[in-house]
Formats: sequence, C-alpha cells, structure tokens
Amino acid sequence: MKLKYIFASIVATLALVGCQKEADHYLDAIKVSSSYVALSTGVGANTSITVSATDSWYVAIDEATAKWLTVSPTMGGAGESTLTFSAPAGEGRTAEVLIKCGEQTQHINVIQGIATVSKATCAEIIAGPDSKTYRVTGICTGIYNTTYGNWYLTDDTGTITIYGTLDAKGQTKNFLSLGLEVGDEVTVEGPKTTYGTTIELVDVTVIKINKSLIKVDAIDYGENLDAIPVEGGDVAVKVTCKGNGIDVSIPESAKTWLGVTAIDHSEGIVTFSARANEGGDRSVNITFVTTDGHKEYTSEATINQKGAIVAATVQQFIDADENDTVYRVQGVITGMYASDKQNKSFYIRDYSGEVLIYRAEGFEKSDAMVGDVVTVIGKRTSYKGTPQMGTTTFETLDHAVTEVDIPTFLTAGVNSSWYRVSGVVKEIANATYGNIYITDGTNDLYVYGCYPGVGATGDARKGVVAAQGIKVGDILTVFGPRSVYKDVPQVNGGFFWSLTPAN
Repeated sequence: MKLKYIFASIVATLALVGCQKEADHYLDAIKVSSSYVALSTGVGANTSITVSATDSWYVAIDEATAKWLTVSPTMGGAGESTLTFSAPAGEGRTAEVLIKCGEQTQHINVIQGIATVSKATCAEIIAGPDSKTYRVTGICTGIYNTTYGNWYLTDDTGTITIYGTLDAKGQTKNFLSLGLEVGDEVTVEGPKTTYGTTIELVDVTVIKINKSLIKVDAIDYGENLDAIPVEGGDVAVKVTCKGNGIDVSIPESAKTWLGVTAIDHSEGIVTFSARANEGGDRSVNITFVTTDGHKEYTSEATINQKGAIVAATVQQFIDADENDTVYRVQGVITGMYASDKQNKSFYIRDYSGEVLIYRAEGFEKSDAMVGDVVTVIGKRTSYKGTPQMGTTTFETLDHAVTEVDIPTFLTAGVNSSWYRVSGVVKEIANATYGNIYITDGTNDLYVYGCYPGVGATGDARKGVVAAQGIKVGDILTVFGPRSVYKDVPQVNGGFFWSLTPAN
C-alpha cells in the first residue's frame, strides 16, 4: 500500500489536534482516543492510545518508509484495546498508520521529534536516517519511469534514486507535466527510505527546476533506423545548445570502438564513427557538456550498435557479463518453470550446465516439449543473483525426442530420429566414451557413446561413466539419434539423461 506521508512540526501538530473535529476520530465502527501520536526522541520512546471497535480490526502501515515505527498489537477484535506506538531514538520522523475496521478506516498521524526539512547532499542523505525529510539539489542523470516519476539525482557527492515524483498539485502519476529532462538541475524534497541497498527519496515535491542549457534532440542512424550496423558506420546526434560551445565525453570503455569525427557548433550536430563489431550488441551513454561561464550543464544520449549473435555453451552464457550482447545457446529442455503462468519459461541443459530460459517468445507455437533439443537466443540477465536468459526468442526445435522402450527403438526402421530410452546396464564396453549395452531382460541395445550433454565435442565427451558412477545393474536413460551399424540398430552418440542406481 502506498501511503501519503504528512510532515509537520510538533507545534503544527498540536494546533491540528486542537481543531480536530471530533467526528474525525470517532467513527461508527472504530473510535480512537487520539488520532495524533507524538513520540519523544530518546531511547525507548513509546506512547499508547485506546481503540474501541464494533468488529475485528487490523493495522496497515507502509513498512518501507515507516520501518522505524513499531505498532502493537497489529490486529484486534470487538471491544476496547490499547494500541502502543514505539520507536528507537530518532528525530524528525513522521508516519501515517491506518486502522481498518469493516468499511471504515481511521488515520493516525505519528511524529517523533520535530519534522524539519534538512538541506543535504546526496552523500549526507545516504548516510542519514530513514524516514527523515531532506531537500537536495542535483542533476537529473536518468529517468526510468515517466508515469510515477522514478529517476536518478546526482550531485558532486553521489547519486540517489527518486522513487515517485508529485506534480505541481501534489498528485501522483503525472510526472510528464513537470517537463523534467535528463541534464536539468532540480531541487526536490521528500522522505528517505532504503529499499534493499538502494537509497531513495519517496514521492518527492519538486521545489525548482533549472533547465539545462544543452539538450539532445535526435539521434540519426540514417537508413539503419535504430543502431549503427555491425560492420560499423556513422551516427549524427542533433543537440540544442544555449551555452558556450559543445563538449563531448565518451566513457573510456567505449573509446576503443567509438569516436567523434566532427562537431558543428553552429548547427548543433555531433558526428560519431564506430568500428566494426565482432561481438554482440553494444551501447554507450554519451554525455554532452556546455557551460554558461560559471557552471556546467549536461545532457545524455545512448548510442547503439548491432552485433553478431554469440554462440555459447550454457556455462559460457552463465559466466558472461550482463549487457546487450545476444547469445545463441542450444540444450535439452529438462523441465518447465512452474512459476511462469504464460508457460513459456523452461530450463535447458547442455554438457556444461543448466540455465533458466525466461519467457521465450515463439515457444508456445513450436510444439517443443521436455526432453527435446532446442536453440534459443537472448541476453544474459539475472533474478535475485541467479543467472537466466531474458529477452528471449525461441529459435528452433532442433530435435524432437520421443520416449520409447528398447523393442520400439529396435524396430523403428531406418531413420535419423531422436529417442529417449531406458534399460539396465548390462556391459560397459568403453568407460572413457561411455559405450554401453543396456537391456530390458530380453532385448539388448548398444549405446555407442554416452556423452555428458548436448554440444560436447572432443575431450568434453569423455568421462560420463566415472562422473555419474555408472555400473552394471543400474538403470540408465539416454537420448540421441537412432542409427544402424552392420544391420544392428544403436544409439549413435547418445547423451546422458538420468541414472537409477541398482539396489
């Protein structure tokens, strides 16, 4: 629940209490002895109010911005109860607590100390306490949500996240009405919270916007529309500059492939040239700088270049950095990801490892199932630190694998279809490559090579028998292509699927 925070001094609070209408905290279903709670600033601060309800009730509180406050109990029944508010030592903090009973909601405003607004730098906000209200001035260095107004504010001491921006009337979801752009100098005011490791000011009020003297108007890739082609080329950036000249800052990491070839100050056009790209897709944020003679103003633009799709094993993909590089990975589907209600996410495994493929577009039309060998294309992403493939495209169903018993495999006829088949290990003819005879007790089948997984070549094909502890009497399941050698059907270069050890 997103709660609106009310900030006032103790004096203002007492004045409000004095003119609070009785009906405000004497509702029909739930009544409180006071709708305002003031806590002292010292250790062990606490105070209580009385709650009288005609039915069961519960407390709602925004834990993100009021985690300094403890309310007990958090629920109760009909009758009279005592509600206690407590907090550790602190000052300048406010919160709003809601008590809900049936269709009615009672609002309790809580304050600890004097809720003054502190002028601060980003570094001081980062080091300061949560729930305290700060006023800070900095440059808007990035905007990532234009509905609620989520963006980054940077000054000489650091960067903080602005999570929610109120419009001129104090309303939410109207960020665009402010006209705030990357590069603008802006002063905001709002309460601090910490979300994980992210330092935020929440639902800020904009005090002042000082428009940047430089602004990126357009990026012209020519006929390529949205990116420099993989073979390299030029891109022109149109800039409006009201300052003294245009300077360009390219990150060191991009200077090996991107450079400035011309700056037309009169027309405001900066031309860049990129080298051929032998890797995956890449992009870089370029900073354009001007000055009024006293301070600098900046604006940013992102330049993109297409890249080749990089073929990778599962482990190479897992070990890769998270960026715009696109990878092509092949593997066998080992299971569906149950948490995806769209039923487009699954795990694939090759000889090197296993990874989640998240919402592969086109999968639902492919007829691919668990056990089939597929190829997917996507970027290396992660969820809570666990690698996965996101922004994914299902490319091909390489081999539909049919589960059969040994007699069905033997009589399938001459074909190159892929099958998954199980049997009891009867003989290990070659432990290095996994040449194994399996049987159902009546029929024998020769597995000419049991490799660790899809994609294994050279020495990577060796060692499955030892690695999996395969021995005579175990139940072994393999999958792979059917072939015939000297009129005898066999699994020709199969892959390990599972093993059930003998009792």
